[in-house]
Amino acid sequence: MKQSYVFLADGFEEIEAIATVDVLRRAGLAVSTVSINPTGSATGAKGVTVNADLTIDNLQAGPDTDWLICPGGMPGATNLSQCAKLSELLLNHYKAGGRIAAICAAPAVVLAPLGILAGRKATCYPGFESMVNDAEMTGEPVVALDTLVTGNGPGNTIPFALAIAAISCGPEVATEVGAGMMYRKN
Repeated sequence: MKQSYVFLADGFEEIEAIATVDVLRRAGLAVSTVSINPTGSATGAKGVTVNADLTIDNLQAGPDTDWLICPGGMPGATNLSQCAKLSELLLNHYKAGGRIAAICAAPAVVLAPLGILAGRKATCYPGFESMVNDAEMTGEPVVALDTLVTGNGPGNTIPFALAIAAISCGPEVATEVGAGMMYRKN
């Protein structure tokens, strides 16, 4: 089974990180949290500290990697964008046709400077669109493409994660997971 990774930096948005991991694991995906901090933990924007499964220095991403996922939050997204190893991983994964997902500020702050959004539809937290010059920013809650999923904020984390699950496991699995969580589309 391919492995997916959710990256954590100090200041990450807790809902976007933890709910995404939860939904994807319910769908049967192998997902690990990865701290960009050498201590292996990261403290979220609301003060919740998470001990990650791995540190970025211990991560061995390769052809068996499915999704690289960046939650937003500030200054979490900025901290992710300043991690050279993460930028390299994202860019290499993207160039190899790998799947990438980002939510909230992360599409604009982390992915756009790397050219990952170029020429594609995407969304992000309102107000960050001006940081993205070369993508069609839709303003939709979630934009799900073949190898790219973006979301606009914490309130849309569940549909964001379900979109990832639908691409990886099929829409039936995503629908079943959503129903089991009592998720209802508006």
